[in-house]
Formats: sequence, C-alpha cells, structure tokens
Amino acid sequence: MSEVLEIRNLSKKFGEREVLKDISFNVSKGQVICLIGSSGSGKSTLLRCLNLLEKPTTGEIDYRGTSILNPGMNLFQYRSKVGMVFQQFNLFNNLDVLTNCTTGQMNVMKTEKEEAKQRALSFLEEVGMAAYIHARPSQLSGGQKQRVAIARALAMEPDVLLFDEPTSALDPEMVGEVLRVMKQLADSGLTMVVVTHEMQFAREVADHVIFMDQGVIAEEGAPEQIFNNPKEDRTKVFLSRILEDGLQ
Repeated sequence: MSEVLEIRNLSKKFGEREVLKDISFNVSKGQVICLIGSSGSGKSTLLRCLNLLEKPTTGEIDYRGTSILNPGMNLFQYRSKVGMVFQQFNLFNNLDVLTNCTTGQMNVMKTEKEEAKQRALSFLEEVGMAAYIHARPSQLSGGQKQRVAIARALAMEPDVLLFDEPTSALDPEMVGEVLRVMKQLADSGLTMVVVTHEMQFAREVADHVIFMDQGVIAEEGAPEQIFNNPKEDRTKVFLSRILEDGLQ
C-alpha cells in the first residue's frame, strides 16, 4: 500500500502543556484508522494537526512524500485533498445544501459551476440527501447535516477524509445513519482517519486501531488484537470502562 500521510515524532504544546508527545504512524491508501481513547487524550488535537488547523510544535507530517509544514504549502489545496468532517458539521447556514457542496469545488478546485453541481448531486445521492438540495441547514436534523457535511467533503475528491467524532453531537437515533454512510465509504476504499467513541464501528470497520492516552500512542494494532487481546494495562482499563458504560 502506498503511504498517503507519514507522521513522524509529532508533538504539540499549548503553552507549557504538552498534549501530543512523539506521535508516529503512517496512513496508507485505502486504509481506515480509528483513534480511540478517553476525552483529553489528544485524539482531536492530533487530527487537527493533520489538517493544519493546529500547527505541530515539533515533528514532521508528509503528504505523498512532501512536508506539509513547508512555508510554501498551499493550505487550501492540501485541505481539499485531506478533508475534514467536524463534530458540529461546519455548514454554511446561509446557503442551501447544494450550494454548501459546490462552493468549495468552485473556489478551491476552480471547477465549473455545472460540473460542481453534478458532482455534488452525485455525492448527495450517495449519502441519501439528494432530496434536500434546496433545504437550509436549519431545516435539517443533526444526522442529515452530518451527511451533507460528508458529501461536501467527498465532492472535493479527497485522498483522505479525517472524521473528528462525527457522531458525538448527534441524538442517539441519528448516530446509526451516519455510521452506515461511513461504513459504505470505507467499503468503497476511501482512506479514512476517524476519531470515535463508537467502539463497535472501530471493531468492525477499522483496519488499524490506535489507542491514545495522555498524549501518546499507548497501543496500536489490528482491531481484533486491540479489542480481544490488548497488551497494555491502560488499554484494558479504558476498554473495560467503555464496556461498563454501555457505550459500545
């Protein structure tokens, strides 16, 4: 598998507080990586560093062999190829669903309006939102907003999609519809890095699971190894607590 992202010795400090410490891993084409761990373990900060919404304090991030930390890096182009789906959807509330999904294509990719529209419609169809193209975000449920946000990201034809706890802001009955879409994307071969508290999703869909604790990668491996036979005591404690809380 070819490497899309290579992360080496990444650290991030906010003032004196080090929230990421010496993080290294690769993301290969077609791979689904799930980042799990307690709140505050550094998962979302790591994802934001991969998208350069946060600048790492030290370390390297290479995208297809080129450092994204080079001063001349075109951030808009990079973020179109390494897209992000947020907890809170981040849709433009003053634009309808279709325009939400065409604006980035036209402004960043310089796609012609009709082509952008057709691509947007194709991905809205894929996530089950084609019937809502004229709706504003305020008229949609949380699950519908998140599916539009996923379609918008897909319309940019990304190499990788980063998902930052995409179901955490949803009502329980909405979670399943978003996870179904994400599973379909994984089955289609989309490269994904997912921060999630949905352990069943991580167990069933991920190729590789990374357990983070206090800013470090405490353990990583195939889902069956992490969930069925974790080596580290802190992984065992985390998973037993998650199971007891009924979050699986």
